[in-house]
Amino acid sequence: MFEKILIANRGEIAVRIIRACQELGIHTVAVYSEADAAALHARLADESVLIGPPAPAESYLRNDRMLEAARQTGCQAIHPGYGFLAENADFAAAVAEAGLIFIGPGAEVIRLMGSKTSARAVMAAAGVPVVPGYQASNKDEDLLAAASEIGFPLLVKATAGGGGKGMRIVHAPTELAAALQSARREALHAFGDDQVYLEKYLTNPRHIEFQILGDTHGQVVHLFERECSVQRRHQKIIEETPSPLLIGDEALRQRMGEAAVAAAQAVNYVNAGTLEFLVDAAHNFYFLEMNTRLQVEHPITELVTGLDLVKWQLRIAAGESLPFSQADLSQRGHAIECRLYAEDPTNNFLPVTGRVLRLVEPAGPGVRVDSSLTPGDEVTPHYDPLLAKLIALGEDRQEATRKMAWALSQYVILGITTNLPFLRDLVAHEAFQRGETTTDFVEQYFTNWQPSQASSFDLALIAAALAELMAEPRAGEQGSRRAGESDLYNPWRRLRNFRIGEVT
Repeated sequence: MFEKILIANRGEIAVRIIRACQELGIHTVAVYSEADAAALHARLADESVLIGPPAPAESYLRNDRMLEAARQTGCQAIHPGYGFLAENADFAAAVAEAGLIFIGPGAEVIRLMGSKTSARAVMAAAGVPVVPGYQASNKDEDLLAAASEIGFPLLVKATAGGGGKGMRIVHAPTELAAALQSARREALHAFGDDQVYLEKYLTNPRHIEFQILGDTHGQVVHLFERECSVQRRHQKIIEETPSPLLIGDEALRQRMGEAAVAAAQAVNYVNAGTLEFLVDAAHNFYFLEMNTRLQVEHPITELVTGLDLVKWQLRIAAGESLPFSQADLSQRGHAIECRLYAEDPTNNFLPVTGRVLRLVEPAGPGVRVDSSLTPGDEVTPHYDPLLAKLIALGEDRQEATRKMAWALSQYVILGITTNLPFLRDLVAHEAFQRGETTTDFVEQYFTNWQPSQASSFDLALIAAALAELMAEPRAGEQGSRRAGESDLYNPWRRLRNFRIGEVT
């Protein structure tokens, strides 16, 4: 096993990796930008290295600075987490060339599966169903001609990257030319590559993915499925396992699991990865993409299988073989994850910034919070707005859903706008309760969503947060605290126009 590794990431995933390493007795080196100097991951690691200014292009996306930090601190391996450099084939290759271990698949596999068109070709050759589409040419005239054969609606998709960027739904031939230009511009800005292709748009599909593990000795297994159908702007916000769809269709689960393993074997996959599929109303499934890294939603798989995926990433990278076969694996219980974002659901889910004034995380049997957030943290515009992941485990879906609803009701973050009220309403919706979720769930039921009136409990917490913030008198306010007054400064006294239900 490694003695010391560098974690080429930040936030909750960096904290998650550090804690797994601590359990295994591995020393950790964190990297941080100037904006993250006081971040939790930089404080938890055994060593921390400053790698540059806040902008990712000058810090977390710099191959050279990551490698220099690893060399300076004597690391043997680098864990990329997810995002940033996790699926950057050039970085994986540079790590290997530097004589270090990249904790993930090889550069050639990342490069192959990082292109959606090459990935589709490999999957089709391996017998994995793919969505009908066109990728033979990137010329507008060829794409326009192919669109009429595919039929509408269809998707224009960026060849590189993910996260819904460079993707456009086209409902009619007259919309296609503009969609191609728009998708290319966004793809070039996000990934440095304006290549696009066409894919048949499946109406109201389920988004179901399979977690796989492959070791360096040729063994590949899947760790069952996760359903990720609840999304906004093509990005996941709620995941669960088992999938409500597959709970009643074991034969489909088996076929999809076998396809995931076949896909991984076709590229000699090593370490943790995910095969993503779309499932239509007739229960036909199609390959969507392969994520050559750890997924954000990995905790729900850990809870129902009893396997620590980060530890297994480390063990596989160190050369250990998987001690279990597919027949040894099973699921126990039902797990749901909600992603907590600093964003405004009433304003097209745009990211927001601010300072965390008060933080209360739920705790109880079967409740897990993966987070790096601490009171006083500044949420900046430089990075992904994901703040934390709330995970609930129950004996069955009904219990897991009830536990998630309770945990969401106990979660308090004051000082910044978050999607917490939105998540509470999503989980409480009768269609979610029935497990009837498709990728258009949010658009179908929550297009004009508005938060409900704040409760008196929330207002009391706001007052407490203001009290903490204003405990010291402002400059020039001499003698503002009278003799005998409580040490907890009274916010009602300072905000003369403050009333219950409004601040003016």
